[in-house]
Amino acid sequence: QVQLVDTGGGLVQAGGSLRLSCAASGRTFSSYAMGWFRQAPGKEREFVAVISVSGGSIYSGDSVKGRFTISRDNTKNTVYLQMNSLKPEDTAVYYCAATRYFPRTTPPYYDYWGQGTQVTVSS
Repeated sequence: QVQLVDTGGGLVQAGGSLRLSCAASGRTFSSYAMGWFRQAPGKEREFVAVISVSGGSIYSGDSVKGRFTISRDNTKNTVYLQMNSLKPEDTAVYYCAATRYFPRTTPPYYDYWGQGTQVTVSS
């Protein structure tokens, strides 16, 4: 069992940056690849990025490549999403999630989810 808590969201102007964190409980964190998804009102949940168990491999969605960076610290049971050059279209609730498969870009492959953190980018 893994419990995930997402934090770090907020309101930022276009072009700004935010860093999201996802803290995991449980001793099995290092057994899971970790991903970030986002969901805007009226839209489906969208894949953002995923990082392997070791942190040595990363896969990102096309809409965030070059702007967002996923990382993890297995000693702290935490995964991060550094978001730079934010755009209004990045506005969404962001969720971290855990999966035993890498790389996977669709929600059904993910076993555990955080509660979500709101990111709002103003123009």
